[in-house]
Amino acid sequence: MSEIEPDAIPHGPSKKLIGIELDENSIRRNNSNVEHERKVAIYDLLDENAFALASGHDGPYRLKLAMIDERLVFQVMDETGADLMTHVLALSPFRRVMRDYFTVCDSYYEAIKTAPPSRIQAIDMGRRGLHDEGSRILIERLDGKIALDTGTARRLFTLICALRSKG
Repeated sequence: MSEIEPDAIPHGPSKKLIGIELDENSIRRNNSNVEHERKVAIYDLLDENAFALASGHDGPYRLKLAMIDERLVFQVMDETGADLMTHVLALSPFRRVMRDYFTVCDSYYEAIKTAPPSRIQAIDMGRRGLHDEGSRILIERLDGKIALDTGTARRLFTLICALRSKG
């Protein structure tokens, strides 16, 4: 598997994302909650990540994410913007977990308006479980191409969901 073990996360700028761009044609315009999640995911991802190409090309890296024909496109570039690799992932392995994640997120946003803290906490635990599942699928699907730690995979999964959400 291409997950970077937490105690083996490379330090320094050569195994890190320094820029993320979302293809404008891929972004579905959403409600403020989804827009906020997208911005937070990008900020968190750039703040802390472990990202390395299996090919051995050193970073730091820039990543452009796009959705083309219901496929997720990872375009990885070096810090100057020169292309290093493009990898395309089918979304079908993610569909069930994304659908469930959207449903739980909708419940969460409704619950925070009026539900007691215990209900909100229970919904959030379900959301985190789906988030973990989505990040595991992402790590598996990128195996042999891009190595990620769990935190980076979780943040990328959030960003992918925010791209696909209908709000």
